[in-house]
Formats: sequence, C-alpha cells, structure tokens
Amino acid sequence: MISHADSDKVQRPMSRLPDLAERIERLVLRHEELQRTNELLEQQLKATTHERDSLKSRLAAARARIDALLERLPVDPAPTSEGGE
Repeated sequence: MISHADSDKVQRPMSRLPDLAERIERLVLRHEELQRTNELLEQQLKATTHERDSLKSRLAAARARIDALLERLPVDPAPTSEGGE
C-alpha cells in the first residue's frame, strides 16, 4: 500500500509538469521578445553610428574651412590710431 507521503511524491512531479511547460512557454516568448528588442536596438545603433560619422565628417569640413579662413587673415595687423594726434 502507498502511504500519503509516497503518493505526494508520485503526484508532485506529475502536477509540476504543466507548470514547467507553462514556464518554458513563457521563457520562449520572453526570448523572442528580447530578440526583437535586440534587433531594434541594433538598427538604432547603426543609424546613430551613421549619424555620428556624418556629423564628424561635417565637423572636419567646417574645421578645414575655418583653417582656410584663418590662413587668409593678416599675421600681424598694423595698429590703427584712433586718437586725433
């Protein structure tokens, strides 16, 4: 004859099987959700990296224009007299 304690041991793993299956199902869904989120984040990173590279290029071009303008300035401008001497 099976005692009450023995019957709990036999039934407990069987009753846990649906719980385990449900948990696995939730984990699979969560994994899929995280994969989609990761794909979106990778797309955002790619777009942001492209934008950063574009901004760096524009900054370099602006610096080159400023350097060219600075080279056109006189090195030692003659002082002007504003007094009425």
